[in-house]
Amino acid sequence: MNSTGFEISFHKRLQGQGRHFELDIQFSSTAPRTVIHGPSGAGKTLCLQAIAGLLLPDSGRIVFAGQPLFDSSAGLALPARARGFGYLFQDYALFPHLNVRQNIAFGLRRGLFNPPRAASEASVEHWLQAFELQPVAGLKPAQLSGGQRQRTALARALAPQPRALLLDEPFAALDSALRERLREELAELLDRLAIPVLLISHDEQDLLRFGQQRLLLREGRIVEVG
Repeated sequence: MNSTGFEISFHKRLQGQGRHFELDIQFSSTAPRTVIHGPSGAGKTLCLQAIAGLLLPDSGRIVFAGQPLFDSSAGLALPARARGFGYLFQDYALFPHLNVRQNIAFGLRRGLFNPPRAASEASVEHWLQAFELQPVAGLKPAQLSGGQRQRTALARALAPQPRALLLDEPFAALDSALRERLREELAELLDRLAIPVLLISHDEQDLLRFGQQRLLLREGRIVEVG
């Protein structure tokens, strides 16, 4: 068994409005950075959601670092929070009523209504500094630039010290100049953190920059590994 990376083999059938889509995913990866790429509608986001615990497969197994996270035959399905992954949504999914500092702190709460511990507050300050967000720490997401929103979302994903980082089209919402600059910033950050990354994208530049292992997804299936 792969004890340092992902072992994925699951099936999910989705149906609605007279249409259905079959997701049949099988791959393994020990690379520090793995990119799942393919055209729009191939099932990339659905695949990432299933690995994160946001979508329940119909059958199969999802294993990370030797630990089963989902196993239909054993009746095992760990909730998303228990899987220990940081997840960056394509639209960043920041809470509009919370400021930057509060958004980063949200993932560190002990419960929905419990404030973060003092150590967690120190962690928030660390990530505010790491992403140069101190000047905008009191602003709401609507007041931020695209790059600031992305950095806030990344800081929120990284603050709980996740076992791996799952990124859903992390640069798609940015203009081309900012996209290239933030690619470099993210690559440098990942080098420092040494955290496994699973990234999905339809952008060739993301594939070239982050694809130490490359998985081509078409019509719900991995059709090429490189």
